[in-house]
Amino acid sequence: MSIQQLETDYLIIGSGAVGMAFADVLLAETDANIVIVDKHHKPGGHWNDAYSFVTLHQPSSFYGVSSRELCGGTLDNIGLNKGLSELATGAEIMSYYDKVMRHTFLPSGRVQYFPMCEYQGDGHFTSLLSGTTHKVKVNKKIIDGTYFKTSVPATHTPSFDIADGVKFGPLNDLPNLTEPCDVYVVVGGGKTGIDAVLWLLENQIDPDQITWIMPRDAWLIDRKNTQPSRDFFMHTIGAQANQAEAIAEAKSISDLFDRLEQGGVLMRIDPNVRPKMFHGATVSSEEIKQLRRVKNIIRKGRITRIDKDTIHFSDTHIPTTTNTMHIDCSARAVPVTETYTVFQDNTIIVQNMRTYQPVFSAAFIAHIEASYDDDAIKNNLCRVVPLPNHDTDWLVGIVAQMQNQMRWSQEPALREWLVNNRLDGFTKLVQPCESRTPEELAILQRLKKSMPQAAANMSKLMGEVMQINAERQTNTTHA
Repeated sequence: MSIQQLETDYLIIGSGAVGMAFADVLLAETDANIVIVDKHHKPGGHWNDAYSFVTLHQPSSFYGVSSRELCGGTLDNIGLNKGLSELATGAEIMSYYDKVMRHTFLPSGRVQYFPMCEYQGDGHFTSLLSGTTHKVKVNKKIIDGTYFKTSVPATHTPSFDIADGVKFGPLNDLPNLTEPCDVYVVVGGGKTGIDAVLWLLENQIDPDQITWIMPRDAWLIDRKNTQPSRDFFMHTIGAQANQAEAIAEAKSISDLFDRLEQGGVLMRIDPNVRPKMFHGATVSSEEIKQLRRVKNIIRKGRITRIDKDTIHFSDTHIPTTTNTMHIDCSARAVPVTETYTVFQDNTIIVQNMRTYQPVFSAAFIAHIEASYDDDAIKNNLCRVVPLPNHDTDWLVGIVAQMQNQMRWSQEPALREWLVNNRLDGFTKLVQPCESRTPEELAILQRLKKSMPQAAANMSKLMGEVMQINAERQTNTTHA
């Protein structure tokens, strides 16, 4: 079969949230031509495979692409997110990205979109339907928007064995159940597990019928502190002040997390169990109340096998039944741990510039690509914030993020871009404002006062983190 030739300035691999955010800034800030390739049939990346009741767990108002609002800034009036910025559903997000593609990207005349195509490297991609292969001559850069490798339950392969006859499936299957089960076993303690438990409770399942297998408890972010509007200034910037003071005054990592919890920066489901995980998930206080209704939480590590009458762990087991629904929520949404230099010759590998904000990060990197010529300068402005996994990664991410903010603050044009970009969410909140209330000014003063001491104490705390990580590595090696 012949190879069809294409030519473009930028070849973007992936039309998920990252690829779309990057392309949007390129269109707005350059005159470049773009080819976008994705294996899904519609833009939106992993949202194509998400469960039907999925929603964002951050406010819709700073998700998506820079040029188009995902929502009108409305607040939820009902439900467990009541009083907070609305959380777009998976269906709304898919519709949004479809509109961005059809109403903004393609009408520009500068974007060619190739869905249902597999990228094979070196500028080659092949249609999954026709088998046609394209070779792209890329005049500027290849944009790798696949770094996050987002894993969702529907496409995830469990790491444990499942015997024939076991009722087992991803939480995508929950809305299709038509007969009652004895017990509902939720496998996984992350955000997907939280969603599964909340869905079951909202659908009148008795909390005593729910067994939650939680290999590690997680520290969670109070969603009230992530609201980007001024109405929530006291919570959002207040939490940042509490966070800075906690870092400044902490005597140890354990003391740091105690202070973060006391200051309302982080939460946990069970106040009697010390979390060992942090993935950046947000919850509301009402969701925490509901999750705490589930008392049968199994903390025996990871599952090794599920038989019809037994769930096995590495050194123990618990009973199950043939009429128990085992719900797979064990996929880690973003499983990668390594980081790479962002600007590498003719390739840009999109990674986080801020903790758990991939769409902002993609837009930011695109702006740096459009605004600077020297790759050394670009990489200095785009230092990667590692993805979190362990509890201590909360601090690792905060330190990297603060260092980035310091670099960015020295570039006046970059500061202005941050203030005006809707995906930023928070920089505008702390800008000088004549209408500041005394309460707001007091919080800003607390934040300003604590930052030098926080910066000074970070090296001590990070030294302890390095020691903890070394011990973890030793224990893993011995295991």
